[in-house]
Amino acid sequence: MASGPFVVPNLAKLNFFSATDLLSATAANYRLALVTNSWVPAPTTDELWAVASANELANANGYTTGGINPGSIALTQAAGVVKFTGNAVVWTASGSGIPAWRYGVLYYLGTLNGKVNPLVAYFLGDSTPADVPLTTSGNTLTITPNASGILTAT
Repeated sequence: MASGPFVVPNLAKLNFFSATDLLSATAANYRLALVTNSWVPAPTTDELWAVASANELANANGYTTGGINPGSIALTQAAGVVKFTGNAVVWTASGSGIPAWRYGVLYYLGTLNGKVNPLVAYFLGDSTPADVPLTTSGNTLTITPNASGILTAT
């Protein structure tokens, strides 16, 4: 199934462009977490992980509450194009499996530009839109960012 593109909320865009410490942010503090369809994104007002975190999957069956770091997070610039990139994120389901989810949410764990746990972006797991079904025990749930970057600005 194809997922939807990352959506960067308006206030997250503002935070990216006004955050004086963004380039020195600790790459290990970025997290990708999964939330249920109970969360209704508000792209014009969502700014902090707190708006989605109440709808996060529970810490069990291979899923880790708070999400996991994508690894190799980088903010680069070449030929006038700025890219925010990261590696694939992988969970291995166990027990009764990783429950159905609707959105993946990328956020920064910590304070940037005075914002605590600011959102970076989110995406629909299934662009239909529909819930991504249960990942059964022993199977992996892999989320791979687009090769051109999670966020690209020209």
